[in-house]
Amino acid sequence: MTAVKTALVIGGGIAGPVTALALRAAGIEATVYEAYEITADGAGGQLTIAPNGLDALGIVGADEVVRAIGLPMVRTIMTDGSGKRMGEFPGLAGLPPSRALWRADLYRALHDHTLAQGVWTEYGKRLVGVEESPTGITARFADGTTATGDVLIGADGIRSTVRDLIDPAAPGPDHVPLLNFGAVADVTVPARRAATYFSFGKKAFLGYWSQPDGTTAWFGNVPHKEPMSIAQARQTPAAEWLKRLREIFADDVPGRELLQRTGVDQLVVLGSLEIMPKV
Repeated sequence: MTAVKTALVIGGGIAGPVTALALRAAGIEATVYEAYEITADGAGGQLTIAPNGLDALGIVGADEVVRAIGLPMVRTIMTDGSGKRMGEFPGLAGLPPSRALWRADLYRALHDHTLAQGVWTEYGKRLVGVEESPTGITARFADGTTATGDVLIGADGIRSTVRDLIDPAAPGPDHVPLLNFGAVADVTVPARRAATYFSFGKKAFLGYWSQPDGTTAWFGNVPHKEPMSIAQARQTPAAEWLKRLREIFADDVPGRELLQRTGVDQLVVLGSLEIMPKV
């Protein structure tokens, strides 16, 4: 039997509300505190949830809402820039297929599900400090308000304020010398059903899969030595990025066609890739 009865969860993206849902299932009253004033609808690119991720969501009863919005992927096919197949990897034997989906769809599905289960999120609550005592912990927010609970849990991303408060010397994310883009192209390219394609082109990498409506979701990684944040990347108009990407993938199959059939309003510019070091 735990003495913990209340929890403060910092971060209202994907992990925070699901963590709060798990805590509530364990009998711990949990509230989520999100730094931004609004929800994260429309934010982010594509991702894949593997079987172990679906299993984790199943523990808190959220797996079916995710299966409903994700496309099952039973194989990964590797090609070169000419479209020649280099190799194929099947899904894991005996396990359900991974689900490919958009981060915005995942966020909305989990947001609605956790809210329906009683998880409450307070917005505009940017954590700036904590005060610990023998009876609990108090969170201080930038708007001058506070909240107190038995424990405080950080689910606030790779530049976590909570991590910094626990250990100011903790390493931050490492820069990966690649820029990240994503979009939907208004075209169907030759592709097997339920397959994710990884295409290693002459100048850059492109991943893609076919969608039921006849469009193709794609994501690309372009070499770029210097770090570039999302804010910095978005200072360049999307039309200019699309022009550059069309030049980069001009000699690749199906990169050339995917970029030509991608509209400016569909392009998601995400800046540099980053990765957290091992603990």
